[in-house]
Amino acid sequence: MNNAGRIALVVTGAVAALVSTALIVGGIAALWGDSQKDSDGYLTTKSQRFEADGRALATENLDVDLGDADWLAQTNDLGRLQITAESREEKPLFVGLARTSDVEDYLAGVPPSTVTDVDVSPFEADYERHGANRHPVSPEHADIWAASSHGRGEQAIDWEIEDGDWSIVVMNADGSLGVDADVSAGANIPFLDELGWSAVGSGAFALVLSVGLIALGIRRPRSVRTTAA
Repeated sequence: MNNAGRIALVVTGAVAALVSTALIVGGIAALWGDSQKDSDGYLTTKSQRFEADGRALATENLDVDLGDADWLAQTNDLGRLQITAESREEKPLFVGLARTSDVEDYLAGVPPSTVTDVDVSPFEADYERHGANRHPVSPEHADIWAASSHGRGEQAIDWEIEDGDWSIVVMNADGSLGVDADVSAGANIPFLDELGWSAVGSGAFALVLSVGLIALGIRRPRSVRTTAA
């Protein structure tokens, strides 16, 4: 084998090693996450404080796009999302999830704050504030929500994940200014265990293949002995 061929084997093996490492690490992370589920099967974040001086807190578009993974839809169970919120000022609170386009229409002309980024450690949320002055229709009467809850104390929604563009909204139940709430999120992904073992298995196979390719690439060619006639 010439030098070009050996270099190609080593490079291919190195790329395969990187891919296998990513698969194994991702698989281990999925298996660890599966082991951290609560008794209801949810992976849940700690409750954190979100606040805004406007009339609503809203997430950016949450794009649930199966794309090439439409095979997951055949399980009829893509998992569930749970959002829990409680007012820090003991006000009646509203939490809801709806199509992003419907949320944008509902909040048009209303001064909301959009959560654009969240740092976990230490926790810090970044907001984009929108200037407006319209008072919204009471959220409980807006017929747009795929899941919603309102009232005093802790409010929670539990939503079966569906394909599409979605946004989460937290606001005072009467639509008044100044939203200050502790919020946590959880996800129940039923195939996390299978996904983890599949990734680990695929990664292990790719790792063995990469080692073999690299070994072939760096192996010295055998010297050819010639005998005198």
